[in-house]
Amino acid sequence: MQTSESFALSALLSFSGGLQDAYTYNIRGKVFANAQTGNVVLMSQCFMTGEIQKGLRYMCPLIAFTLGIFIAERIENKYKDSSFLHWRQIIIIIEMIVLTVVGGMPSSLDMPANMMVSFACAMQVQTFRTVRGYGYASTMCIGNLRSGTESFSQYLRDKNKNSLFKSLHFFGIILFFAIGAGFGGVFSSLFGMKTIWLSVGLLFLAAIMMIQKKVKI
Repeated sequence: MQTSESFALSALLSFSGGLQDAYTYNIRGKVFANAQTGNVVLMSQCFMTGEIQKGLRYMCPLIAFTLGIFIAERIENKYKDSSFLHWRQIIIIIEMIVLTVVGGMPSSLDMPANMMVSFACAMQVQTFRTVRGYGYASTMCIGNLRSGTESFSQYLRDKNKNSLFKSLHFFGIILFFAIGAGFGGVFSSLFGMKTIWLSVGLLFLAAIMMIQKKVKI
């Protein structure tokens, strides 16, 4: 099994994803870095009520998120056969650089900061899509909640332990995301703008883990 599909790495990335969402919401003007559905709702509401400038605050992260997915796909296509550095490690390095810069940006630059976090989140969710062979998202919960509940229902019906094992993976990912969001909220009040650097540290650990080609987790 590839390190990128291990539960340990997926949990670490989900923890970081939750922290990033809490960071942008609490520190950067109540905008979601990952939950783009929330941004769409708020954007549409603002546009409908004539608050165009406020609506743009929610639209810009959407555009950045889209761009992040596009860039990640291009990097995968270009470097997937590279023997020097795995393309997923390239993504993590870019994400670390982007978030490091964000931590040094003042509140007057909240909009570009939110766009940069959304860009990094999109690259991550596009790059890390499976845990133990199960499709998941490391920066949001709704798909994981659906898949986990579906698998648990199948287990109750068929008593297939594989379905239970699968559901526990999804619920575990959600738990780590929630814990990361909680930590993000707490540390945001302590460290302010620099809180995002905690995610950089987590991503650094993820990059170290990916040096190994195989894991037994």
